Amino acid sequence: MGFAVRDRHIILAALVVQAFCAFFFIGDILSAYIGLRSTPIAWRLREIIEIGAAFGLVLGFVLGAVALYRSRQRHQRAEAKLRVASGVFMELVEDSFVDWGLTPAEREVALFSIKGFSTAEIAGLRGTSEGTIKAQTNAIYRKAGVSGRSQLLSQFIEDLIDDALILEPSRPAEADRTSGLADAQRASMP
Repeated sequence: MGFAVRDRHIILAALVVQAFCAFFFIGDILSAYIGLRSTPIAWRLREIIEIGAAFGLVLGFVLGAVALYRSRQRHQRAEAKLRVASGVFMELVEDSFVDWGLTPAEREVALFSIKGFSTAEIAGLRGTSEGTIKAQTNAIYRKAGVSGRSQLLSQFIEDLIDDALILEPSRPAEADRTSGLADAQRASMP
């Protein structure tokens, strides 16, 4: 979250600097064209202002490039995490299929079912009848110990969440609370 807020501030700063510089240059051109300024500013002051405005545009460009670079890095990290999660999910699915003793045909039907395909779509993809797919899905649900597609999918999600909680390092506050509960339980034992 800190990076996103910081990048928003960088982008906002870049936009403000660029807008100020653009208004200066446009205002300078319009004032010369319309003749709004009756007394011209000193040449040195004008050069200093133009150099400052040009520097501001370069600064705005650099800030925008930094924000874009950071955004791209976050995107790449998120894609890498998604690939890992996808791999973990598929390992979990394969392990479950082995544990349940699914046949190769049932595995394929189960994968299509998890992906959200309807019975008719699975039958079309596999070149079989809907009755065959219904029989196979019933066998899958029976072997998995669930009553339907939503329970089948939720079983995998629960397993992923359980694995994530096991793999996640415990936070100090949680560790303190857990050790405090364990101490209280030990103290209450005879």
